[in-house]
Amino acid sequence: MKTSAVQVICTLVLALSVISCNEQPQVSSVNPENWGARTARIPTSDTLAVGKTYLSIYSQIFSYSEHKTHNLTAMVSLRNTSDTDTIYITNASYYDTHGKLVRTYFDNAIYLSPLETTEIVIDEKDVTGGTGSNFIFEWSMPAGASEPLFEGVMSSTMGQQGLSFTTQGKRIK
Repeated sequence: MKTSAVQVICTLVLALSVISCNEQPQVSSVNPENWGARTARIPTSDTLAVGKTYLSIYSQIFSYSEHKTHNLTAMVSLRNTSDTDTIYITNASYYDTHGKLVRTYFDNAIYLSPLETTEIVIDEKDVTGGTGSNFIFEWSMPAGASEPLFEGVMSSTMGQQGLSFTTQGKRIK
């Protein structure tokens, strides 16, 4: 009787181990913030300047050779640099190394109040962007306001080693 109970327990432990190994970890970078709470209706009566900014992001970098990569966490910072005007981000699209759209982050325009910052985090385990991923941001702001700033901070720590670096957006329109 004791042998049978031990076999049942061992079988259950083994089954639970197999099931837990097959679970896909949730990637938080897909929905890091409730974008719906930031939804904005862009004033139609205002004359708004529009722009588009490119930001390079690295979810992986090469390590040792071109055949080995090292995963990184990427924090994408969306900053309103105006101390008086609200700005609107109308699109945040994330592309992979090959220029294929990975995901967009919101369906409606969002607002950033004066001097406000919000972030998008690409988890270290989310390597869909690869070594040459990037964002395209489309935005609008009151004429004469200072342009938004888009920055990327990539980092990783393994054991006693850590690395980090930054990128800055470039206006392309």
